[in-house]
Amino acid sequence: MTPIQCVRCGTDLPPDTLACPACGSLIHGGTLTQLAADADIAARAGDLVNARAHWATALSLLPAQSQQHAVIRNRVAELTRSIDSSAAAPDTPAAAVDTRWWRSGALGLITVALLVISKLKFLLLGLTKASTFISMFAFFGVYWSIYGWPLALGLVLAIYIHEMGHVAMLRTLGIEAGAPMFIPGVGAFVLLKQHIGDPLTDAKVGLAGPVWGLGAALVALGIYAITGARVWLAIAQLTGFLNLFNLVPVWQLDGSRGLHVLAQWERWALVAAIALALMVTGQRLLFIVGGVAVWRSLQRDSGPGDTRVLATFVVLIFALSLLARGVG
Repeated sequence: MTPIQCVRCGTDLPPDTLACPACGSLIHGGTLTQLAADADIAARAGDLVNARAHWATALSLLPAQSQQHAVIRNRVAELTRSIDSSAAAPDTPAAAVDTRWWRSGALGLITVALLVISKLKFLLLGLTKASTFISMFAFFGVYWSIYGWPLALGLVLAIYIHEMGHVAMLRTLGIEAGAPMFIPGVGAFVLLKQHIGDPLTDAKVGLAGPVWGLGAALVALGIYAITGARVWLAIAQLTGFLNLFNLVPVWQLDGSRGLHVLAQWERWALVAAIALALMVTGQRLLFIVGGVAVWRSLQRDSGPGDTRVLATFVVLIFALSLLARGVG
């Protein structure tokens, strides 16, 4: 059997070594980190059997005398007790379970259903444009080759819904615009057919995309909660991340258009909200969003102010950061 080397100190080790005797580092540290993450995801999804399986695998990669081994051994025992107690509990009739689920979620489901029905015709309208459909299909093909078709399809639909949010607001405000165009590796954009000079109007149009994008992410998260299919969780997290990135207040990104209307004190209030969201969620992309927001707040080109835009911006920052915690 070929000997291995410790990645930290370079000591030659036998193939079956679990920890380096020279520096004490774990040989399978990367694998253990991934197993812990998989176990945590399974536990949060209520799949205790798979969570226990991940921890049991991790247990076999740790030295028996280590503190980590003792901690994980106790965790496996706790999961085993939880699984056994669930199996011993009296069976609940399926009809009763369905009734409780319906009563607790009926209002939310009805709201979502009405929203989807009211917006479906408008969303399908964009796909009737040849330029949108062809560029969208090309975008889908590129990301299919990288991530597989389920995630690629979810990603392209989420971006499409984001862009149609801009289109919907433009139509509401009576502003002419073209259909969304997709560019692989970049995203998508909507070409305006007239200039927007009013900063409040520009802010409404800019933030409409992330608002609709947030809705798409929440729908994906809801489907994950119902089905347990992790691809929907990935779509929700990635959609949240992409829409949060769009809130960076620079260049032509949506965040820049939203910040443009804010007065000086509102900009600093937004910076404070971003700092709080960073502490709460730990989403590192907020370092960029907040850093650029600080720079923009130091400029003298502040807008007339609008508290509703500020409130929308803050809600988007917190909601999208929470959704995007699994990314970045």
